[in-house]
Amino acid sequence: MAKQYDVLIVGGGVIGCSILYQLTKRGKKALLIEKNQLASKASKAAAGMLGVHTELNGGSPLYRVAKNSRNMYPVLARELKEVTGMDIEYVENGMVKLARTEEEAQTLISVATKLDQDEEVEWLSSPKLSAFEPLLSKKATGGLFIPRDGNVAAPKLTEALGLASVRLGAQVNEYTDVYDFIVEGSRISGVQTSIGPLYASEIIVAGGAWSQSLLERVGVTLHSYPVKGECFSVKCSRKLVERTIFTEGCYIVPKVGGRFLIGATEHAHTFDETISVSGMMSLMKKATDILPELIHADWEKAWSGIRPQTQGGLPIIGRSERWEGLSIATGHYRNGILLAPITGVMMADLIEGKENRLLHSHVGS
Repeated sequence: MAKQYDVLIVGGGVIGCSILYQLTKRGKKALLIEKNQLASKASKAAAGMLGVHTELNGGSPLYRVAKNSRNMYPVLARELKEVTGMDIEYVENGMVKLARTEEEAQTLISVATKLDQDEEVEWLSSPKLSAFEPLLSKKATGGLFIPRDGNVAAPKLTEALGLASVRLGAQVNEYTDVYDFIVEGSRISGVQTSIGPLYASEIIVAGGAWSQSLLERVGVTLHSYPVKGECFSVKCSRKLVERTIFTEGCYIVPKVGGRFLIGATEHAHTFDETISVSGMMSLMKKATDILPELIHADWEKAWSGIRPQTQGGLPIIGRSERWEGLSIATGHYRNGILLAPITGVMMADLIEGKENRLLHSHVGS
């Protein structure tokens, strides 16, 4: 007789693993299926920024959700360390959003007035910015300092969530391909996989940019598309910057061990993970314009990841309107790491039938 689970999650990135962790903590009998290894796609490629304010402001529908999710990280980091012994390298190092023109400066100053006071956001004029981060280019007209933003090691976070879930009783099947759903009337009751059929009371698709192609098997359209992002990392014996530096088109994230992650290009509507010379040259130019001393750093590596973007720009988190027993969590685009903790909580609440007022989203019919 086929084994029956309470919940079956398709996708072993940070979103799927966060959902698995939250459900397992609540005593659910849960299984996660991943075609490759955990954290093998976008979650492996991510810089791990916890930047509530990188592309959100106080007026965004996601602002409150993102802020609550970021604020979960100190407790989550401690929990994962206790259960797994893994350090996800969580730091609250702050972020500086640079302004390169007076127009950008006025925009950022305006944004700052809409943010919660407990964020303690501060506008740094050019002289004050130089005192904060002396090695930044003097071309910047100033920057918005967000002290409570931080970063984590994205692959370690994903792996720790998966391992913690297993230690708490969940099951994870890596190298298992899901190629169709099992339909019984109006209900999705399971999935067809490379190891045979698997059944659960609830199916959650959290396959990132690959969710769309799987859901099309049962006529569900997400109106989403893949966006490739290319990144590279360097090492330097000097601490070039203390805080994450963010501009449109380029960010620099300081990591442990003297590493700096620089990203990211954007190429929409492609699953091609090839790293282009033009992409690397563009990023290097932008990064060294921001932080000239990077030119003396030692090259480490380059990589790319495929991120799921929706036409509306907001993630899809909710139940299918067409099928009973089917829920979807995808479309987080550049905010997958930031939104992972709260997405796990929201999906666990959804499965348990609890009201969660932070986000109401119904997916395509």
